[in-house]
Amino acid sequence: MAVPNLYWSLPVPSVQELARDIPSTLVPRRYIRDDVSDLTASINPSLIIPLLNMADLINSESRDAELQKLFFACRDWGAFQLINHGIPDEIIKNMKKQSRDFFDLPSQQKRRYTQKLGSLQGYGQAFVVSEEQKLDWNDMIFLHALPIKDRDLNFWPEEPQGFRETLDSYSIEVRRLAVSLLGFMAMALGLEAHEFSENFQQGQYHVRMNCYPSCPLPEKVIGISPHSDISAITFLLECNDTPGIQFQKDGYWVPVEPISGAITVNIGRIGQIISNGVYHSAEHRAIVNKLKERLSIVTFCYPNENGEIGPARGLITQENPVLYKTVSHADYFHRFYYQKHVGDQLIDSLKADASQ
Repeated sequence: MAVPNLYWSLPVPSVQELARDIPSTLVPRRYIRDDVSDLTASINPSLIIPLLNMADLINSESRDAELQKLFFACRDWGAFQLINHGIPDEIIKNMKKQSRDFFDLPSQQKRRYTQKLGSLQGYGQAFVVSEEQKLDWNDMIFLHALPIKDRDLNFWPEEPQGFRETLDSYSIEVRRLAVSLLGFMAMALGLEAHEFSENFQQGQYHVRMNCYPSCPLPEKVIGISPHSDISAITFLLECNDTPGIQFQKDGYWVPVEPISGAITVNIGRIGQIISNGVYHSAEHRAIVNKLKERLSIVTFCYPNENGEIGPARGLITQENPVLYKTVSHADYFHRFYYQKHVGDQLIDSLKADASQ
C-alpha cells in the first residue's frame, strides 16, 4: 500500500517489543543497513560541538563575545549545546519523567495513541512510505504542542498521570527560549532581534519523544537516518546520559556527549533561509547502543502559519543578493510533505533562481 505524501506514515512494529522479544543475535532485515559498511566509521572524536551560554547572551557585559561564538556556531556547525537556557529544572525533570513513563507503559496502553492514516501525530513512526523501506530503530510519539488550537487531544496521553499538563508547561517554556534565542541569532548577524523572532511568538511547536532501545547490532542499525530538519531551530533534550545524536562536520560524524542541564540546538532549513544562507542547516543522525536504551525529547520550532518564509530583509544588499525565494508557510510545507522535496531538494527548490 503506497501513501501519497510524507504526512502519512505506514504502521510498523514497535521496536521496543522487537528488542524485548528477538534473540540477541537476530535483527529483522528491514532494520539492517546494507548501504552502510560500519556506522561506527567516519567518526572524529577530536571534534567537539560548540558550547554556548544563554546567560552570557542575556548579560550585556558578556553579550558581544557570546554573540560572536553564536555566529560561528550557527555558520560553521549549524548546531551547539546550550547551558543556562532558563527552562526551570522542575519542568525539565517532569518532562523527562513523563517521557520515560510513557514508553514504560504496557503496549496496549501506548497503542491507544497510535497514528491514524492522514496524520503524523501520535505513537508510531514517521515517513514510512513503502513496505520495502528500511526502518529506523526507534519508537516515537509526535504531538503538535503550540498553538493550542493545533492540538489533537486524541493523541495526547492521559497516562501517565500529568503528561498533558507537563507537556503544556514545557512547550510554553520552549517557545519562550526559541523566541529569545532567535533574537540573539539575528543580533549575531547585525540585525534587530525582532527580524528573526517576531514570527515565532505565535509560531508552531511540535514535540517528538523518542525511544531508542538497545540493539545487538549497533554497527548495522541506525536510530534515525541522516537528515536535516525543516524547522527554523530544533531543541533536543536528552532524558539520560546515553549518547546518540551525531552531527556531520568536515566529512566526519561528531558525537555529542550529553551535558547535565544542557539542551542541544540545531539549525533547520528555515533557519538557513531566514539567514539568507549564512547559517548552516546541520545534517545529523542518531545511532543506537548495544547495551543501553536512549530517550530524547525533540521540539521543532516553526514560524506563524500566517506568515511568510524567506530571508530577513535586513540582510539583503547589493553586495549580498537574495539567495532564497520568499514563500507562504503553506507553500513551504507543501513542497516537503506533498512534493516530497527532502534534504537538499527542498532548499534547492527555494533558491532564488530556481523554477517554481
